[in-house]
Amino acid sequence: MKTLILYATKNGATREIATRISQHISGATLHDLKQPNIPALATFDCVIVGSAIYAGAMRKEAKSFLAQHTNDLRGKPLGLFVSGMVQGDETRCFKDNVSASLLQSAKATRFLGGIFDPQTSGAVARLLMKAVTKQSGYVNTICDEQIKQFVAQMNL
Repeated sequence: MKTLILYATKNGATREIATRISQHISGATLHDLKQPNIPALATFDCVIVGSAIYAGAMRKEAKSFLAQHTNDLRGKPLGLFVSGMVQGDETRCFKDNVSASLLQSAKATRFLGGIFDPQTSGAVARLLMKAVTKQSGYVNTICDEQIKQFVAQMNL
């Protein structure tokens, strides 16, 4: 099955997760939604879309892509994932950012963790991270077991 993995990242954690997902899927194609020339969806059997999430909102590139391609995506096995540092109500996260029709057709939806690197984050992000999670150093919550479960749920 030919699989396209699209992602929208701010600091690279979502790209890291997309790369790890691709390691479990033979011949998967990765593409950053910030880059032009998104591969034609018609040439893929399955599509996975991932986005960083901040304050409950997906990156605009991911939201825009999902909204523009709803009809094309509903006809394919679809996986959706989000990444971030504060795991919350992932059901609410997907409902607030993805159309109901796409959510109903998605084979898998999952929060897959995130990375906080104070060296690459701005002062506001460092302050928020410390206030919300009580941590100020490097944190990596990406879970390989969750990634494997996500891929298994996609039946790839």
